Amino acid sequence: MVRVALTIAGSDSGGGAGIQADLKTFQELGVFGTSALTAVTAQNTFGVTAIQPVDTAIIKAQIQAVIEDFDVKAIKTGMLFSTEIIYAVGEAFHWSGIPLVIDPVMIAKGGASLLERQAVEALKTVLVPLAAIVTPNIPEAEVLAGMEIKTNEDIERAAKHIIALGAGAVLIKGGHRKEAPYAEDLFMGADGERFSVRAPWTDTKDTHGTGCTYSAALTAFLANGETAANAVVSAKCFIHAAIEDGLKIGGGHGPTNHWAYGRRGNKTMEGVVVYG
Repeated sequence: MVRVALTIAGSDSGGGAGIQADLKTFQELGVFGTSALTAVTAQNTFGVTAIQPVDTAIIKAQIQAVIEDFDVKAIKTGMLFSTEIIYAVGEAFHWSGIPLVIDPVMIAKGGASLLERQAVEALKTVLVPLAAIVTPNIPEAEVLAGMEIKTNEDIERAAKHIIALGAGAVLIKGGHRKEAPYAEDLFMGADGERFSVRAPWTDTKDTHGTGCTYSAALTAFLANGETAANAVVSAKCFIHAAIEDGLKIGGGHGPTNHWAYGRRGNKTMEGVVVYG
């Protein structure tokens, strides 16, 4: 049976993040990808130069068209940009019962804002309570939890704050903690399940779209019937391979390699450790 996933996100004209990264990831993991476009961006490996949000009526129509026709097994959100778009997406999904992965995209790799400041509260109150898993990086977790994160204990506290907002689970990604010995992420479920997954650092500037790709892989594994915990571990293997086997294209922060995981075959777990 062909599994279907839906991504609700912005377009990246450079192809390394957003809708483009999500659909590439779904394809690599054997999942048929559908999409609802929330914004058009002009960007490349150096940064974002323009953003045009999509009208909320069109966003809702895209979602409705997909849900009415396809047996969607998992959904993810990426760039949502505004309060109005967040409310439109929330209205479309409060009834669905489909596992929802919220990637709370706030800042592009080059520094451009991809979420209006006033939209943060809507994200916390409208979408996070609907999420099966929320996947913030450290700066995004600081915003969602309303606290500074410096230590492992801070990460734990932030995860508990985000779960208290109503999320089924949270995956806090540690890629911004360059002082840490590993690229280490914490998974915590509302049911008390907890573990960390780590991989060695890769010395590369080609990390554009890592958050999108990681959450898209997680969504694809959920669509394929994996438990949340197993999906997290498999997604970590996917993104570690994508970063480690970089494509070295573009003059700035280049994209990750969406082919790498499939080409590694049975070596996809190399370097990835689960503990806790």
